[in-house]
Amino acid sequence: MKAKLPLLIIFAGLILLGIGLWQYTDTLVQTNRSLKEAKKIIAEQSVDASEKRDENSPPPSMGDTIGLLNIPKIKAELAIVEGTDPDDLEKGVGHYKGSYFPSDQGEIVLSGHRDTVFRRLGELKIGDSLNMKMPYGNFTYEITETKVVQPDDTSIITLQHEKEELILTTCYPFSYVGSAPERYIIYAKLIES
Repeated sequence: MKAKLPLLIIFAGLILLGIGLWQYTDTLVQTNRSLKEAKKIIAEQSVDASEKRDENSPPPSMGDTIGLLNIPKIKAELAIVEGTDPDDLEKGVGHYKGSYFPSDQGEIVLSGHRDTVFRRLGELKIGDSLNMKMPYGNFTYEITETKVVQPDDTSIITLQHEKEELILTTCYPFSYVGSAPERYIIYAKLIES
């Protein structure tokens, strides 16, 4: 019986390692697929596209790829997907349903996993730029503030409709193993559209 226990532990470890590798690979495949789709959507944008979204068009469906987020400082190019459910966040950066879009003059909320798409978000500083490329235009934001909040702090998502503001959210600390106990928030203002 004692000889079987170490083999059982090794076998269980191999199974857990295999599951982790499969999840990582699956997320990587979905993220790359969404990025290709986002690049295609942006490339097809009309040359004479106005810098304003058609407010009469139907909202995107959950899981739809809707644009690109470029973060020059960390050389990141990420697909933006409608929704923040776990399935949506496996594809890229999630656009919080109910938040606004660029040119809507409201709060735009994007979320992502700290261990995938937002792995290097902690390297960003105040003054760094964030670029959102949408089918109807390109929008550049400048980081104005960062902060760490508790996971149940709902004050960061106000869905205000008075001024254009981009908010990025992810779990924190970045190097934490398991379900992180806090949230990292980046606020940015529109500087060019």
